[in-house]
Amino acid sequence: MEDTARMLLMFGVVPLWVAAGTADWACHRRTRIAETSGLPENLFHWLLLAEGGALLLAVALLEITAGVLLLGFALFLAHELTTWIELRYTVPRREVRPIEQMVHSFMEILPLAVLLLAAVLAGGQGLAVFGQGAADFGLRPKAQPWPPGYLLSVAGAVALLNLLPMAEETRRCLRARAGR
Repeated sequence: MEDTARMLLMFGVVPLWVAAGTADWACHRRTRIAETSGLPENLFHWLLLAEGGALLLAVALLEITAGVLLLGFALFLAHELTTWIELRYTVPRREVRPIEQMVHSFMEILPLAVLLLAAVLAGGQGLAVFGQGAADFGLRPKAQPWPPGYLLSVAGAVALLNLLPMAEETRRCLRARAGR
C-alpha cells in the first residue's frame, strides 16, 4: 500500500500539479493579467507556489509523522485561504474563464491528494493525529528520501514549467505597472 501511495504521489500527483501550474499561467496570459489584476494577483501566485512547494518538499524529504501531517494540513489550509483571498481580489478585475476555473479545481484538489497519500504513507501516525495511538510530532529527514534523480527532474520541471513562466508573468506585470 505504501509503495502504491508513493508511486501515485511521484508519478501521478506531482506531474499533474506541474502541468496545472503551466495551464494556469497560460490562462493568465490569455486574459491579460498584467493589464487587469496585475502584480497583486501575480504575488498571490508566488505565495500559493511556496505553500504547495513546502507541502510537497515536506512529504518528499521528511519522515511522515503526525507532525508532518499537521504541518501539511496547515499548509493545505493556508493554500485554500490564500486561494480564496486571491479570487476575491481577482474576479472583480478580470474574467476567470471556465477553463481556468477547471484548472483551479486541480490546483486545489492536488494538495489535498498529497496530504491524503501522505497519511497513507504515515501508517499509524495518520491515526495518531486523531488520538488513536502514540503521536510522533517530530520533523526529521527521511531515512530513504525520494530518489535524487527524481527530485532533480521535478526541480527542473518546476523551474522550466512553473518558475520561469511565473517570473515572465511578474515581468509583464511590472512593465504594465510602470507604463501606467
